[in-house]
Amino acid sequence: MSLAFDLHRWSRDWTAACRLDALEPLRGVAVLLPDGAQVALFRLADDRLKAIGNIDPIGRAAVLSRGIVGDRHGFPVVHSPLKKQAFSLIDGRCLDAEGISVPVYGTRIGLDGMVFVANSPQVRFAYRPAPIVADR
Repeated sequence: MSLAFDLHRWSRDWTAACRLDALEPLRGVAVLLPDGAQVALFRLADDRLKAIGNIDPIGRAAVLSRGIVGDRHGFPVVHSPLKKQAFSLIDGRCLDAEGISVPVYGTRIGLDGMVFVANSPQVRFAYRPAPIVADR
């Protein structure tokens, strides 16, 4: 059995954002993905990385990367700078408005300290969903 590493496929799944040492704890940065989607990338106080969609679904603006990072009941959240709703950095749901959420993106750190963000919410480290084949 051969396990060949497909660099082309990997580069389609992940976008280089910045170096880890360029991220300030508890501050966000916006990352533009190849398909035009925007991601808010955060470095938490314990050096974990979290990434969610940057578009605030209530205020309809790309501002979550500029939100205030904190926690609610021990879970990391970011508060929108527009109307101050809290969005979970774990599952993307809005804790102040039922039924509203933002997508959550995978993150990883390369051996050289480069931070990568998944190009789609469905991509996770070592997992990529099979393409959907339409029945004809």
